[in-house]
Amino acid sequence: MNQEAIDLLIQKQPALSGDRKKLEAMQPGAFCMHRSWGFGTIQGYDEGEGKLIIDFEDGKDGHQMAPAFCIDKLEILDPENILVRRRTEPAVIEEMIKKRPGDLIVEVLARMPDQEASPTELEGVLSRLLGPAKFKKWWTQTKKVLVKDPRVQTPSRKIDPYILREEPLKPEQEILEDFYVVKQPKKKILLAEKLHQISENVKEIQSDLPNIFEHLTEAVKKAHGLSQAERLHGVWVRNDLARHLEADPETIEPTSKSLVMETPDLNALAAEIPTGYQKRFLDLLSRTYPDNWQSVVIDILRNSEGKMTSETISFLVDRECEEMVADHFRRWLREQNLRGPVLLWIIKNRNSRKFRKLVDGLISPRFLNNVLYAIDLEALQSTGNRRIPLADILSDDKELITDMLAEASEEEAHDLAQGLMLNQGFEGLTKNSLLARFIKTYPSVQGLISGSALEKVEDLIVSKKSFDALNAELKELVEVRIPENKEAIAVAREHGDLKENSEYKMARQDQDTLMARKANLERDRNRASVTDFTDASNDVVSVGSIVQLTNSDGQSEEYAILGAFDSEPEKNILSYKTPLGQALVGKGVDTTVTTEIDGNTVQWTIKGIKRWVDSGRTL
Repeated sequence: MNQEAIDLLIQKQPALSGDRKKLEAMQPGAFCMHRSWGFGTIQGYDEGEGKLIIDFEDGKDGHQMAPAFCIDKLEILDPENILVRRRTEPAVIEEMIKKRPGDLIVEVLARMPDQEASPTELEGVLSRLLGPAKFKKWWTQTKKVLVKDPRVQTPSRKIDPYILREEPLKPEQEILEDFYVVKQPKKKILLAEKLHQISENVKEIQSDLPNIFEHLTEAVKKAHGLSQAERLHGVWVRNDLARHLEADPETIEPTSKSLVMETPDLNALAAEIPTGYQKRFLDLLSRTYPDNWQSVVIDILRNSEGKMTSETISFLVDRECEEMVADHFRRWLREQNLRGPVLLWIIKNRNSRKFRKLVDGLISPRFLNNVLYAIDLEALQSTGNRRIPLADILSDDKELITDMLAEASEEEAHDLAQGLMLNQGFEGLTKNSLLARFIKTYPSVQGLISGSALEKVEDLIVSKKSFDALNAELKELVEVRIPENKEAIAVAREHGDLKENSEYKMARQDQDTLMARKANLERDRNRASVTDFTDASNDVVSVGSIVQLTNSDGQSEEYAILGAFDSEPEKNILSYKTPLGQALVGKGVDTTVTTEIDGNTVQWTIKGIKRWVDSGRTL
């Protein structure tokens, strides 16, 4: 745009007078960036239309835009802007991207206001420069380079900016300054760890090592605000530095062994170990408990999550405990004690050559039942819309259900499909997609979807208290009583002839009772719909109502009609599933209902209805 065109535009729109410099920058050949359409080049100005003509790289050549609109939507780029130089000096910028990433970041920061940029701002420029596909991996590697670049101050927190220093400063010195100033033990540990990572053979911090070592030892001793896992992390960082002082880390209190031995819950400790230290933790356990380290690590595996699961399995396999791990997998599968992370590891490694002995024979209908149980349990225990990795892989892996059903009978397939339909870990569309895979192998499963199988399954309305009690009983059955019964059966077998072995017969009868109870609890849990009774009405009797009644003898009674498992007759609390509860639900005041129990017929007339939640009573 020339001056005459700008003057005319401002004359027509006086509000643009403060934007003259921006308008003057909109010259032919100028490079620009649009929020939606990306990089472009101004080709000219059509005075007749009063619009700029811009070629955008996304294919919008010759696009016309009103200058007034461009002021807010279009950024005119400096010729030295890195995005412009990628077009004008492609070979130079490509060489920096590949061989001198630190120089590239310096070039970007040099063009930023105050020569600094937030992580989001910097990553936005780099993503446009490299493209989203290439950017992520490149940026991960470049951040490691920047930590050691004396020209750039990297953020110690996510909210801090990247800053181009006026004077280059070795990062070790910067971190040391922060290390001596900071008071929080956790931050001291992280800074010391960073120092050790970036200092080549710790030459740059050699003179400060004794002081760093003393600070760290004091931090893990006092342990103000530190968890046991954070203390152990601090000891490991201290020990890594101590080796450069020719000191024996195992003689310096607190030692890593002492911290492990004073920890009552090793599983809780294992869950908090930082990534990168998990193998070190397992090795520490093997040295701390030399006589029974295998059982200790197996227990860690059983309760592990994420990276710790794979690290623990690899640790045991590398120490020739493969057969023991396989035995535990099979036993946990029989007892339905395989937890989600271990199930997930088995699925991901089911075709692995390295772990073939561990997973051989596990992928089966029983395994699918374990998977569905684990998904349902996690869905019931989780809050919000947290992802369930096991459910995701069951959906994403197109062959998995087919593999697990390969040896299933038609009856087993029907039972598993029924369990899937009742599972609370899947959305409706996902369930349909998974059921289609069942139908591919067992067409008769189609009847469950279109027929009455689902219609016959009635939800159970339950209170939170009774639902928690159900889950607690189920957990005790699965984790305590059923395993104890299996041991009792094994011991009874050793007593000889099973036909005359009364202990064995009693143990087997107990097993039948326990397994039947487990099946009933699982069925009820799958049908349960938890309520807090706030939906109850004052107009008609519903689940969560308190009802005033008179019976045919003229006597007055008051009953609370609550969840399926909430009956406490001595407190006049009835389940809505009782005969009286079923007769009353849905009825209004002055309605008369009849119950007949054991040949005894009673008429009840509703005199009043109020809500349980308004009564102040609790279960």
